[in-house]
Formats: sequence, C-alpha cells, structure tokens
Amino acid sequence: MNRKSLLIAALSAAFLAACSSSDNPSTSTPTTPPVAAAPKNVIFFLGDGMGMTTMTAARIYSVGEDGELTMDTLPETAFVKTFSNDAQVTDSAPSMAAYMTGVKMNNEVISMSQNTVAIDPINDSAGNKLGNNCGASNGTAATTLLELAKAAGLSAGVVSTARVTHATPAATYAHICHRDLENDIAAAAVPGGTGYNSALGTTGLDVLMGGGSQFFKPVKDGGKRADGRDLIAELKAKSYAYASNTTEFNAIDGTKTDKLLGLFTSSHMSYDLDRDPAKEPSLAEMTTKAMEVLARNSKGYFLMVEGGRIDHALHETTAKKALQDTVAFDNAIKAAIAKAKLTDPTLANTLIVVTADHDHTLVLNGYAKRTGKTTTGNAGVLGVVKNYVTGAVDKDLDGAPYSIIGFGNGESRVQASRASQSSLDDSVTSGNTYHQEAVVRVGVGAETHGGTDVFLGAIGKGADTFNGTIDNTKVFGLVKSAAGL
Repeated sequence: MNRKSLLIAALSAAFLAACSSSDNPSTSTPTTPPVAAAPKNVIFFLGDGMGMTTMTAARIYSVGEDGELTMDTLPETAFVKTFSNDAQVTDSAPSMAAYMTGVKMNNEVISMSQNTVAIDPINDSAGNKLGNNCGASNGTAATTLLELAKAAGLSAGVVSTARVTHATPAATYAHICHRDLENDIAAAAVPGGTGYNSALGTTGLDVLMGGGSQFFKPVKDGGKRADGRDLIAELKAKSYAYASNTTEFNAIDGTKTDKLLGLFTSSHMSYDLDRDPAKEPSLAEMTTKAMEVLARNSKGYFLMVEGGRIDHALHETTAKKALQDTVAFDNAIKAAIAKAKLTDPTLANTLIVVTADHDHTLVLNGYAKRTGKTTTGNAGVLGVVKNYVTGAVDKDLDGAPYSIIGFGNGESRVQASRASQSSLDDSVTSGNTYHQEAVVRVGVGAETHGGTDVFLGAIGKGADTFNGTIDNTKVFGLVKSAAGL
C-alpha cells in the first residue's frame, strides 16, 4: 500500500472512531451544565430628613464623638443635591421620586413627569381626602426602579416606619399628582384591583411593610376608604401572608413565604423610643424578614427601606426621638449587610445604598466640650453647652444656658430675654419629649426641611460609581446600571 493509501485509511479510521464515540453515550464527552447567574440584589436605604448634622448628632448620641455608625463605614461616599423642580428646599415626594425615576419634579408630586402640577385633593368638611383631583392630562407616569426590577423578573419590596402610603414609599410604586392622595396610593399596590399600578406586573410588590392600615380599610372598620374596599382582604386573596403585630410577624417564615404584607399601625409606626416590641417589630427585623422573602427569587430583588420617623421627630423639634430613630435606621443597615454577606460574602452581586432625601434645620451650637455618648447618667449631645476648657455651663448674652442642639426654625422660641431660662440643664434638655429651641418661631410640628446637600454611602456591586457631588436624579442611573436593569 502506498503512502497516499495509508493516509486515506488512517483518516477513515479516525472518522469512524469519532462517529462511533459520538453515537455511544458511554464514550462521549459529558456536557457541562450552564452555571446559573447569581442573583442581583439592590437594597436602597433612605433616612427621611437625615441631614449630615443629624447624622453627626446621632453618632455622638450613640457611640460618642470618635465612634462610628455603620453608615460611617461605607467605603464609597458622595454628596447629593436635593432641590426639586420648583423649590430650593424639597419635600419628600419629589426628592425620593428623583432617586427612583431620575426625573426632577415639583414638590408634592409622586413619580410623575416634570410638567406635572401638584393639585390639592378634594376634601370633605372634616378634612378627609375624598378623591383624586389630578386631571387626566396633568403629566405622565415616570418609570421607577421597582417597576424596572419587576419587568426584569426580579422581586421588589418596600419597608418603612412611616405609613406605607406616605411620600417616600409611595414614590417607589405609585404615580400621582399629590402625595396626600393616600387612598389612591394604597390602591396602586393591589394587583388587579381598581387603581392598580399595572407597571408592577401581574404579581405586584412582593413585600410591603410599615404603618398606615387606615388607607387599606373601609370607613365602617375604622379606616379612611369611603369606597368601602377592604384592601387587606383583597391582598390576602392574592396570596399575601399578613401580619398586624409582632406575634403574627414572628410566626411568618420568610424563607417559605412568597408574598408578605405587614401593617402594624393605623398611621405611622411608633418612634423607636416609644415602640412596644410586642406590638411593632423593629426596622432591622422588618428589613431582614423582607430580605428572606425576596431572596426566594433566584434572579434577585430590589428592596427600599425607609427610616421614616427621623423626619417626623425633626419636624417636632424633639431631637432625642430623631436621634434614636436614626440609630434604629443604622441598626437596620448593619443587619442587612450582615445578612447579605451570608450568601454573597464580598457583595459582588449586591449593591447597598444609604442616603437621605433632604436635610432639616438641626444645628449643633456653641463650643461645647466633648460629651461622649448619651447614657442614663450622661446627657451627651442632648445636654447644655459646657465650656471645653473649664467645663462650666456656657451662657448666652442674657446669662442663660442653652442646649447643644437647636433648630433654625421650630415651635419653641423664647419671645423676650432668655434670662427666664436660667434653670435650663441637662435633665431638661435630654428629655424624651423636650422640644429644642429655635431661631425662627413657626407652628407646632412645622419645623421645615433644609436645603443642604445630603450624604450618600454605598457598598457592594457598582458602589465605586458613587462619588463627588451629584444631583439626586443621577442616583437613579447609577443604581439602574449597577443592577443591570
């Protein structure tokens, strides 16, 4: 046989061997199964009204001047501009909506186009909101990050210590011209019901927890719904597990639950200083339970967590309540990071963002000596100013002590000489319900927001894109990109 014949014979044998091997399962090369994509998770923490001075005061209150809150340890940071489309000082509706939609809108507007006008709701003689008076041609809906997450097959959840129909949570899942239309906002969360936000898909939010049950209940049951609808019953019919107190909450196994509704109070949840753990779970507990439910989706989730009552205490000028709620918010961040790292140790597929929607007018007065953290025997930052050299109580021009914490405006202002405040001391200013003094006197509970930039911290996937001074609308795109939405 010549060389050409030998070569042909060899090639033929090799070909036949290959065919025989491919036809015989016992000799074929095994196929490697595709690796499932890791879930992509985003947890967006919003401290309502948590300006940088409030953060600083909360740090001193909790761990002293040289201590660290969890927020302080986040590796990537930025400053965020908060002005709205029509105001230098924003309210919570457009500021949160800017984060969620990337659109700069008018005060009081919930996740709508920039041209939307905030029209006051129709009220009855008792001041109850009767209906939507927005107008059919008054703007268009602006797509939210939660809606994008649902469209991508991810789960989505909302947790707040405020009413779940309040401005911040509402901006994640509803679209309306005025934040006070809370009956309509509640209806937007009920899959298939009248007023449902169909952009949330057929299944809707997977977790919704906080206060505000009055907007889910008919008037006959002590609620605010004149249409007679029982939205809690409707959501239960859509397979939501429901909890109205801590006992019911604890009985729900998040790892075995696909849908969770928790409404623990008629209006806002209690301040953390006043919270009864037997009736209301903590923000940290709600956050980690929500993560368990949402993690059942192998594609991932988007969770928004609001420390809503920080803002309310600042409006009251009751600083101790505000600082304690800020610490409770920080505890939720710490718990979430720890839980996320159980399944994603380096947070390679999890982005956690912490920020605020706006500032308040809280200030730290005087040249106070270091106080250390607040304890039973030490008022700390809640006390009166003491000279950093002598330790003696400092006095104002009227010869009266003054507190370290004050407000630019608020309900408590001495109208004449402050000499009448000569007996002011730590025991008074550190009280749970003490209203710090203000420069400008306004109505009860009417202290205003401030216009200063706010802090943003981030850790995990895409966190390094958050830096410098950025507009609140830019945060939307950075989160969207990190989540691959």
